[in-house]
Amino acid sequence: MDATSANPTGDKATCIRAMELMTTGTVDDFAEVYAADALDREADDHPPLRGPQGLHRSAVRLREAFADMHWEVHRAVQDGPIVVLHTTMSGRQQGTLTAYGPDGAVRAVFPSRGRSFAVTQTHWFRMEGGMIAEHWANRDDMTMGRQLGWIPPTPAYIVKMVRARRQAQRATKV
Repeated sequence: MDATSANPTGDKATCIRAMELMTTGTVDDFAEVYAADALDREADDHPPLRGPQGLHRSAVRLREAFADMHWEVHRAVQDGPIVVLHTTMSGRQQGTLTAYGPDGAVRAVFPSRGRSFAVTQTHWFRMEGGMIAEHWANRDDMTMGRQLGWIPPTPAYIVKMVRARRQAQRATKV
């Protein structure tokens, strides 16, 4: 075992805590588990995020869109500095979810339909000195979209999406 993964039990616990913090954690809480320059590789869905502040911003974005958000961890494994969590994310969409392109521009907006969802995800973390240095995930966004009524979109929902996207684009230009 190398120096970056000297404490596998602690590393897995840190990653599980990071998932719990997505629902309630403050920036200070995130700073306890994420390295100062940690990178969230999910940046295709939101503006580029680095460090505890960026990852906290991602959590707030999800909190605004989803009530009762929760990750159930089914299994945690570690190989060297990599920790993998197999999870189920669940919640209820209460607000609008905005997806961004790599340049930070609004790509799509999904207004709430008030529906609940539960989807499997695999979260990958690279540990460095007991802190999370990188995060990326494999998510079942297609199933989530179906459960939330985004896919297939009805004509009325497409109109709502277009209006919400225009509003979000105007807000990002301010």
